[in-house]
Amino acid sequence: MPPTDIMLPADTAGEIPEIRKITPTDLKDALAKGLADFWAMPTHVVFLGLIYPVVGILIGRAAFGYDVIPLLYPFAAGFALLGPIAAIGLYELSRRRETDMDTSWKHAFDVLHSPSLPGILALGALLLVLFGVWIAVAQSLYVANFGYGEPASWTSFARGVLTTPQGLSLILVGNAVGFLFALLTLMISVVSFPLLLDRNVGPVVAVLTSVRAVMANPVTMALWGLIVAAGLVVGFATFFLGLAVIVPVLGHATWHLYRKVVAPDDRPHPLYNPVRKGWHYGAHFPANLFSSYPADKPKG
Repeated sequence: MPPTDIMLPADTAGEIPEIRKITPTDLKDALAKGLADFWAMPTHVVFLGLIYPVVGILIGRAAFGYDVIPLLYPFAAGFALLGPIAAIGLYELSRRRETDMDTSWKHAFDVLHSPSLPGILALGALLLVLFGVWIAVAQSLYVANFGYGEPASWTSFARGVLTTPQGLSLILVGNAVGFLFALLTLMISVVSFPLLLDRNVGPVVAVLTSVRAVMANPVTMALWGLIVAAGLVVGFATFFLGLAVIVPVLGHATWHLYRKVVAPDDRPHPLYNPVRKGWHYGAHFPANLFSSYPADKPKG
């Protein structure tokens, strides 16, 4: 087969990765490296980062139907829960750049060839569930304060939320609950997706490693969460357009944060050698359903 430069995770050694202590200075360095990756690969990362603005614009458009106005803020806040999923391709590009490999945008999809793909999909599904639960909780909080009636307009909705006791209760309780969801997401995903890309470990090991990273560095990780939240706020304040820059920078920086907090694994990465399927003949049916034939067997 022709040579390939697909970069697979290192084979698992069966142990839990070692966690290192980091400081705010490490966050600054991770952000600087993330920005450097963005400048080195601007076309690719903007292409991937536009996922967020497009989704945001669609959500904003749907909000003009008035029936989803109360959920516009929860949807926007929920982007933080889905961020690690959207940034997988960015992690891969940063991983390739640090080893001087080709960083064309197509390699953002190399994750599809990873032996860790089932774990990545499982963890992604967990974050999607968390996002769905958050939206359901946000809807329940709105109904508990304002009932099932839909706001007649944007102005009536804003007036009800900002000038009434029910609105104050919704703001306080809603943001407190949202903070808990964001904290849970940070703990289980801050380094789990990069770890799955880098090593052939299961989702349980990846999540445990992420939780241990946060527990070992509570102040620094809390600061990182605030940086991510502030970046997303700036992105939304620019009508989602700023997310095309902020999301890629944060995504690349997350990879470098992973490199700092998880001790490196110096074992070589295996080569990508897809299994070729052999020829099967109609005359062999149904036996060919239960056996394989050599891939190099001549056809005909």
